[in-house]
Amino acid sequence: MCGTESWWWMLKSSTTRKRRKSFGRQLSRARMQLMASMQCFFGEDLDRTTYLRMQQEQFRYSLERQLQEQQQARVDEKCADMLNDQLHLAMDMRAAHLARVEESCRVAMMFAMANANKAQAAELAERQRLEHQRQQEANLMKIQNQVTSDFLTENPQVAQNSMAPHRVLPHCWKGMTPQQRAAIRKVQEAQCHEKEAQHQAEQALDTEWESQTMHLAQAVQELEEQERELCAEFRRGLGSFNQQLAKEQKAQQNYLNSIIYTNQPTAQYHSF
Repeated sequence: MCGTESWWWMLKSSTTRKRRKSFGRQLSRARMQLMASMQCFFGEDLDRTTYLRMQQEQFRYSLERQLQEQQQARVDEKCADMLNDQLHLAMDMRAAHLARVEESCRVAMMFAMANANKAQAAELAERQRLEHQRQQEANLMKIQNQVTSDFLTENPQVAQNSMAPHRVLPHCWKGMTPQQRAAIRKVQEAQCHEKEAQHQAEQALDTEWESQTMHLAQAVQELEEQERELCAEFRRGLGSFNQQLAKEQKAQQNYLNSIIYTNQPTAQYHSF
């Protein structure tokens, strides 16, 4: 709005300045024409009265023309002012109409946005309600499945692994059945009997080894005694043999000394 008014006053002042310049140019042109006519009158051979009368008429004509031009300029200025006022009024009315249109558009946009927000809020509430209902139904279905499923009834088939039948699923296993516990106790008893029999066999083997060790020790002891007796008898026999051999050697030496070696060797014998 302020921009429109400034443009309007700039246009009005420019038009006024142009009209003033045009009026000044017209007044200067009238003066120049008056001087030219006066020069023309001075050049003619006329009497004084005729010259003055013609000069007055010329001057009066110029003044009347100037007055007419001034009146016409004032009329034109009034028309321009009236047109400018009308233009200013039209622009004001246009601005007011645009303001009303803008306000109505703003109100319509606000109503549309409010309706859109209400619709979005209603849609969100409906989605939340449906999601809550779906969650409730899922929870009820889950509870029903838990109550009626084999997990709470302790069905042993639930814990069976489909990929490996000899294995169980730890999160579903509820323990062994009586048959499985009985089979395990039977195997444990068989293992206990087997272990007891093995223990008895080991004890019998240990007893046998101890008996054989004792017999072997006795035999070794007897052999050692026999060895000692044989050694003692051998030593006795060796002693008697040595004594007999010493007696024989002594007798032989005596025989040699008394019979064979009666002559003693001289120094001459030893020199050879």
